[in-house]
Amino acid sequence: MIILILTLSLYVIVGWLLLIAHRRRDGSAQKALVMTSEEFLHLLPRLAFGVIGSGFIARLMPQDLVIAWLGPQSGVAGLAIASLAGALTPGGPVVGFALGSAAIKAGAGAPQVIAYVTGWSLFTLNRVLIWEIPFMPAWFVRLRVLVSLPIPFFVAWLVMLIS
Repeated sequence: MIILILTLSLYVIVGWLLLIAHRRRDGSAQKALVMTSEEFLHLLPRLAFGVIGSGFIARLMPQDLVIAWLGPQSGVAGLAIASLAGALTPGGPVVGFALGSAAIKAGAGAPQVIAYVTGWSLFTLNRVLIWEIPFMPAWFVRLRVLVSLPIPFFVAWLVMLIS
């Protein structure tokens, strides 16, 4: 139900912004629609491959290993493995979420998959190496990573409390 409410809220906000842009009569609404269409067509094949690929990956993942390492009973070690795997996963959301979805289908626990996705979003190694270190002082990157280390464990703990 929450997802439906959030989705409808986003549609209302986008519609409202489109109406505001249309009332400006400077062509910004048409330009926004063209850019949106181009982005949609650019992402559609990636999303299709990600969704279909996650099904294939789930079937290829050795279920006994997934359950042993990332299953609901894997504890703190499973959360650490999931967070590290997330940090080592290259690519964007299509890759990260497809692997998370495949892990769920293969028997991984929800807290472990949330730790994976959180680790992926906070610590992706290629982003840290390619973007953060070259553009920010090394001390800042170290500090950011250090203070972010407990976050995957914290969100996984919250999931355990809720479920």
